[in-house]
Amino acid sequence: MFIESGHWEKTQYLLEKGMDVEVTRRKVIADNIANADTPHFKRSEVTFEAGLRRALDSERSTQEESVPAKVTDSRHIPFFKALDYKQVQPAVRMDYLTTMRNDGNNIDIEAETQAMLKNQLRYQSMAQMISNNYRLLSSVMRMS
Repeated sequence: MFIESGHWEKTQYLLEKGMDVEVTRRKVIADNIANADTPHFKRSEVTFEAGLRRALDSERSTQEESVPAKVTDSRHIPFFKALDYKQVQPAVRMDYLTTMRNDGNNIDIEAETQAMLKNQLRYQSMAQMISNNYRLLSSVMRMS
């Protein structure tokens, strides 16, 4: 049931994409830490989760509350179209609004170190979940 309904593939895709995002985030955090003493350096951060949440919520709202529209021509525009979660990409954003020091640098080394630790935990958790999913698939295939 879990595998037949397509949830396994979607879960695997989201976990793999999440690991890719965490790799990108790790590079950005490492760059921030490396430039902690560089005058006028502005920290960057990776945004992804909000866009993914918006795409997944749009799928749910399409199924639950959308008004059906009769689209009989390719030029017709549907009332509501769900966002494709596979099209969501991570974005690196620079923080120009804050300043931590007199030289214009806005790196808080303690916050960046904590972000690096959280990043590592998220990456390891996703890797473990992917491993568990493949183990589940393997056991289902043995039962067939």
